[in-house]
Amino acid sequence: MPQIPEKIHELTVGQLSARSGAAVSALHFYESKGLISSRRTSGNQRRYGRDALRRVAFVRAAQRVGIPLATIRDALAELPEERTPNRDDWARLSAAWRAELDERIKQLGRLRDHLTDCIGCGCLSLENCVLSNPDDIFGERMTGSRLLPERRAPKKPECS
Repeated sequence: MPQIPEKIHELTVGQLSARSGAAVSALHFYESKGLISSRRTSGNQRRYGRDALRRVAFVRAAQRVGIPLATIRDALAELPEERTPNRDDWARLSAAWRAELDERIKQLGRLRDHLTDCIGCGCLSLENCVLSNPDDIFGERMTGSRLLPERRAPKKPECS
């Protein structure tokens, strides 16, 4: 991995890509979504602060566990400007995601445990599908795994 001398306070997109392992196109995408930021040189080239390395690492780690980019962006907005986020900053942000991750783990466990039943069915139309209708939430109103919007009768024109 290329080393960046301490005296260099800004990185080119290529340097950030090489150090973070993220493709240049991914860095441009992250910037377009407000996850990282850069300044432009007089030649219109991007320059990233060194803190972008930790931000990119955080984004990539959060993506690997399925955190949506909008949630990641909101979390990064809480970080201090003009300083590299520290361990306490990251711990505070990631703690907020614990419940969401626990729920995803629960859903993945349910999928793992019941996937064979649904594949055996072939159509996911079990009366009480544990994947599409966990805990039979909709069982009182309807059966089947697909939830279609209820159709309302069209209003009849009023006669005058």
